[in-house]
Amino acid sequence: MRDLKAGSYIKSTAKLMDSFFEHTTILIVEHNEEGSTGFVMNKSFNKSLHDLIEFNHSKPFPLMDGGPVDRDHLFVLHKRPDLIDGGKPIPNGLYLGGNMEQVIEAIHAKWVTDQEMQLFIGYCGWDAGELEAELKEGSWTLSNYEIKSQ
Repeated sequence: MRDLKAGSYIKSTAKLMDSFFEHTTILIVEHNEEGSTGFVMNKSFNKSLHDLIEFNHSKPFPLMDGGPVDRDHLFVLHKRPDLIDGGKPIPNGLYLGGNMEQVIEAIHAKWVTDQEMQLFIGYCGWDAGELEAELKEGSWTLSNYEIKSQ
């Protein structure tokens, strides 16, 4: 599937009803010969950053439900490489990861909004060929989804 790449959005179809992926849009942040990784972009998590034990001294900041894999870790996607070092550039002016101390500092100082940075609990992952097969079978469609202001 030549159109599938980092920066692509996929949208679930009716084939995924009654699953975690029902009505989800996922941003693919990595796609290579080893597989694909992405984050659900349209599902809020039921807690805020300061509700997590390790961040209970933090200011409130919304969390997103990034996916069913590795739900014990926090992942960051941002548009502020000027504030957060070490992020991996992906298309659409976004950066994956970075210095977590700087992420927390940016939240505390209110230097970032939830439009410039999103925090995810978990991610979505597929082994080599899995996502292509799911696209081919009709579980997903490539989408022109863009992150909208709330």
